[in-house]
Amino acid sequence: MQEIELVQRAQKGDRKALKELLQMNYSILKGYLLKITLDPDLAADLTQETMLKAILKLQKFKGQSKFSTWLITIGSNLYRDYLKKNRHLIMVDYPERFESITEMKEAGLIIEEMLLKLPAEKRMVLVLKHYFGYTYEEISKIIKCPVGTVKSRMYYCLEFLQNQIERGNKG
Repeated sequence: MQEIELVQRAQKGDRKALKELLQMNYSILKGYLLKITLDPDLAADLTQETMLKAILKLQKFKGQSKFSTWLITIGSNLYRDYLKKNRHLIMVDYPERFESITEMKEAGLIIEEMLLKLPAEKRMVLVLKHYFGYTYEEISKIIKCPVGTVKSRMYYCLEFLQNQIERGNKG
């Protein structure tokens, strides 16, 4: 069954269609949230919160994008809200994360360390573009900022990553 058909049926109250629609998009959403948060517990919480919000707001989905794009938009907004509410916790939690980054580095996952050093708004752009293949225009709609800003954030990310690689990931 096509996604649009599932959405229409779910909007009319078909629970099976809703369940199938959410199951089809669960791993995409969770993978995205894991890449931007770099925290499995937070990603799981945000995934559940996003799914719940999507169920409650399903009637507002107009089909102008893929359903997964709509879910990622909701998840991005929830993550931004989380960052605003928990700024003090994030700063306190950083040394604890640094130990886990050292462990990741030993396992050869240096890219995770570099991603963590990027500000969340810039990391979202990089993840949406390179891990999920969204266009600049789609990313602009997801994170609600102009295309020029998206391109600027991408340029910053690529420049930052290049500098990290050239410096041997120090700093």
